Amino acid sequence: MTTDAFLADCRARLAFDLLSNTWNAVVLWALRDGPSRPVELRERIGGISSKVLTETLRRLQFNGLVDRQAAPDAPSRVEYQLTALGRTLLPPIDAFGAWAFEYGDEVMAAQEAACTRAPSSPGSTC
Repeated sequence: MTTDAFLADCRARLAFDLLSNTWNAVVLWALRDGPSRPVELRERIGGISSKVLTETLRRLQFNGLVDRQAAPDAPSRVEYQLTALGRTLLPPIDAFGAWAFEYGDEVMAAQEAACTRAPSSPGSTC
């Protein structure tokens, strides 16, 4: 195992990979107050399709961050909740959200300025 924090086989990259998917952090944050059914999550989140929500929940479950519980009396009724491991990601997500709230306008201004200077540069989203 390497001590370089950002090489392919390191744990830091694993953490960045978990949070690099837009929906992972959003779904984790939406589950912070307790278990929810998928329909409730979709209403709370907004802008996420059923398919993408299902894929995200499965990915988070695979990584041990959420738990899926079927109701004993109605197996088709399921709820998802954060695991103890999933809860450990709430403070970093909160910190990242606070950063975005504080500096988001500056990032958007930089993007707008870059698009004004070179609207067709490689890698731009102008």
